[in-house]
Amino acid sequence: MNVYTTDKIRNVVLLGHGGCGKTSLVEAMAYLSGMTSRLGKVSDGNTISDYDKEEINRLFSINTSVIPIIWEDTKINILDTPGYFDFAGEVEEAVSAADAAIIVVSGKAGIEVGTKKAWDICERYKLPRMVFVTDMDIDEASYRQVVEDLQELYGKRIAPFHLPIRENGQFVGYVNVLQQRAKRWTDNGTVEKAEVPDYSKENLGICREALMEAVAETSEEFMDRYFNGEEFSEDEIRQALRVNVADGSIVPVLMGSNLSARGQYTLLVDIVKYLPSPEKRTCAGINAKTNEVYQADYDFAKPKSAYVFKTIVDPFIGKYSLIKVNSGVLKTDDVLYNHHKDTEEKIGKLYVLRGNKPEEVKELHAGDIGALAKLTNTATTDSLSTKANPILYIRASMPVPYTYMRYKAKNKGDEDKISQALQKLTLEDLTLRNVNDSENGQTLLYGLGEQHLEVVVSKLFNKYKIEIELSKPKVAFRETIRKKSDVEYKYKKQSGGHGQYGHVKMTFEPSGDLEHAYEFDQIVVGGAVPKNYFPAVEKGIAEAVQKGPLAAYPVVGVKAVLYDGSYHPVDSSEMAFKTAARQAFKKGFLEASPVLLEPIVSLKVIVPDNYTGDIMGDLNKRRGRVLGMNPVDGGKQEIIADVPSMELFGYNTDLRSMTGGAGEYSYEFARYEQAPSDVQEREIEARASKLDAAE
Repeated sequence: MNVYTTDKIRNVVLLGHGGCGKTSLVEAMAYLSGMTSRLGKVSDGNTISDYDKEEINRLFSINTSVIPIIWEDTKINILDTPGYFDFAGEVEEAVSAADAAIIVVSGKAGIEVGTKKAWDICERYKLPRMVFVTDMDIDEASYRQVVEDLQELYGKRIAPFHLPIRENGQFVGYVNVLQQRAKRWTDNGTVEKAEVPDYSKENLGICREALMEAVAETSEEFMDRYFNGEEFSEDEIRQALRVNVADGSIVPVLMGSNLSARGQYTLLVDIVKYLPSPEKRTCAGINAKTNEVYQADYDFAKPKSAYVFKTIVDPFIGKYSLIKVNSGVLKTDDVLYNHHKDTEEKIGKLYVLRGNKPEEVKELHAGDIGALAKLTNTATTDSLSTKANPILYIRASMPVPYTYMRYKAKNKGDEDKISQALQKLTLEDLTLRNVNDSENGQTLLYGLGEQHLEVVVSKLFNKYKIEIELSKPKVAFRETIRKKSDVEYKYKKQSGGHGQYGHVKMTFEPSGDLEHAYEFDQIVVGGAVPKNYFPAVEKGIAEAVQKGPLAAYPVVGVKAVLYDGSYHPVDSSEMAFKTAARQAFKKGFLEASPVLLEPIVSLKVIVPDNYTGDIMGDLNKRRGRVLGMNPVDGGKQEIIADVPSMELFGYNTDLRSMTGGAGEYSYEFARYEQAPSDVQEREIEARASKLDAAE
């Protein structure tokens, strides 16, 4: 592939709800640019960007892929992202490398939750954007409705560039709102001039007015002229659009049909014309030596630096680190420094990825996106630079995974292989976590949703030939007491030669401190139990609290006091006193009104106003206590509640179905509280076998 300078590069991320047509839009653009000779289809599993076996089987995008499309003399790096919320980490990675966005909306489905989320992420990253309305070949598609809904949500920034022309239910052409001229598609894919249909004239007037209003909003001079009834010239409009689309104050709306490759020609032209090249964007890091801000600004004349926005680890094609060059020009065999890991990496060959196909390039200029193979120590969100000028860039913020399942190997002996494969998957996917919960004897897989975890199970099987089973995780209960007990226990054993003798009298009561398992004290007088056996008594308590006598859960909040006992000058030993203390603890614990404690989490749920009633009702069913509500931006409410951890299993799926995907939640451990009696009874019954094993 040729080398492109910064001004001839556009980095554009495709965003939108799942199934709105992002991947088929890439296919149409690739086809029109001459990159491919046929239009791939998601349903046929032959698209450039959905190349992964999982994506082909499931018919939707799971990973972000980069497709460089050459349009005339410009290289447009298209970042095709997944629309499903379980893969939001991929979206964050792509957006961190983009300079502009195209929000894709299905003309049939209209504005969806994913559309609004796409807009919000553009606002957060201050990305200039366009909206592309797909499915215009479908009879029920309504471009006008999409434009009206966008204007209602986002105001006068929305500027429709085109209007569809339909004849006999067919999408045959479009009206250019700026030029007020019509074009029709010919059989060979080009366009020819046409008359504006009479039925379009009213809509053209409305759209033209919306476009003029958007232009007028861009300066006081234009606003005055607009109110004085003056017309803007085509050149003035285009100039205003160039400036204001690039700064995000105007958002053009275009449209087309992906399956018939109509409308993408004008989209490609407008990407080059209106969306900014990296040289028009700013980019800053921190110089690790001087601690000063380093304005990289995609300047090819500055020292080399790059940001790793994504990693691909594949058993067949190897490991690739996808980078965006933030300054300088990277060349083959450059040596780059990773300050995070304090290591130098020789980058060898430079690649440009086209889906999963690497193509070698001689150099990558500032602002370009490329790939480096087999970097040993570098991970996603790391920065690369020269050792003389070590630069650190802000790491992309990744969604925190809150959905988790317990997993087990289907075949014994696969544990090491599973661990290694998951290590590779977590390198690729920063929203996936593998946690060893040794306390409860389980391994946990954390992700952004049930579908995310299902895909991981499938990837382990298809790529690494390993099978795991997912199941409901165990909840980390605790045991404690509510009253005081006074017990004695004499451990006496005679078996020829030395016997065993240990005798303790102890009290057990609540310590009031649930952070620690136990407190130990002794108030023995007169040497009834010699001092040298006190540590053995405490050791017996320390062992006993690991698995409580109620349901074999760890014990918390117990104060144990040794106040009396007796010993045998020959038969007493540390082991005898340790055993006596352990048995005394068991007896005393069960006599002191024992209870199970369950973990309580502090939950925050953010939902649109109209869902608050449903959410509160659902939280009550989950034994939650709603503590308050706070209004947040965008007509949403934040609901804060304390909820038992065990009641949150499956919450991700339920919240999405209640809110159509618009709800978000997060939680953190708050404290332990006494579980209701029915929960305790169920748990004690279920744990009876564990209790026997602990004997």
